[in-house]
Amino acid sequence: MRRINRRSILTALAGATALLTGRAQAAPADDRRRAFIAQAFAMKQRAIDSGDQAFGAIVVRGDEIVGWGPSRVVLKKDWTAHAEREAIRDAKARLGRDDLSDCVMYSTSPPCSDCRLAAAQARIARMYAGADAADLGPPRR
Repeated sequence: MRRINRRSILTALAGATALLTGRAQAAPADDRRRAFIAQAFAMKQRAIDSGDQAFGAIVVRGDEIVGWGPSRVVLKKDWTAHAEREAIRDAKARLGRDDLSDCVMYSTSPPCSDCRLAAAQARIARMYAGADAADLGPPRR
């Protein structure tokens, strides 16, 4: 039996309101997430266009993209040049620091264990992945 709580009631009311008014409005945070995940997919397309693997990632601080990461494994002949690590490296270089604890990462797919470790070591605050920008939470070591 499903437990009814305040959140489920508010969610149901919001859905009903959207149906009655004929329009659903996304929260500003959802709009930002969609915009950022679209940029990660642009990095994926950049990787594909250059003949690399089909992965992309970005690192965001506040409302600004500070790290860009198309996959560069094939081009660099470097197995560590996954999109997520490329975005982390770019963010560290642009910000001039190793601590990215005030940043989040968006990637086109859930990161591999090595990339999750790299994100944890960089202290990335949170990760989102996939077309729906699923919240993967903070990276774990």
